[in-house]
Amino acid sequence: MSEKVTAMIEEIKGLTVLELSELVHALEEEFGVSAAAMAAPAAAAAPAEAEKTEFDVVLTGFDAAAKIKVIKAVREITGQGLAEAKATVEGAPKTLKEAVSKDEAEALKKQLEEAGAKVELK
Repeated sequence: MSEKVTAMIEEIKGLTVLELSELVHALEEEFGVSAAAMAAPAAAAAPAEAEKTEFDVVLTGFDAAAKIKVIKAVREITGQGLAEAKATVEGAPKTLKEAVSKDEAEALKKQLEEAGAKVELK
């Protein structure tokens, strides 16, 4: 940073809140800009970034009476063998699918819940 800019920053640091407010308004009028307009695009961009597009389907538990149905559903979803699917179900919580679309995650969640599983989308 140049000495001139550094000196301006030091000068601005010494202003009171009222003086700083007056400075902002004077700069807005002088250059025909708005400090609020510069902050708005950054604030508007943040929610778009926060929207999730990929989800993990996590088996968190199951109804003991429906254990066999849950194992069958897990086998169908993951392509695991019987012993592997049984170990997955008994070892809950386990991630069954990673980075799937919202629609696919919802469909898998519904399928597993109908079989008696407890599922979370992360």
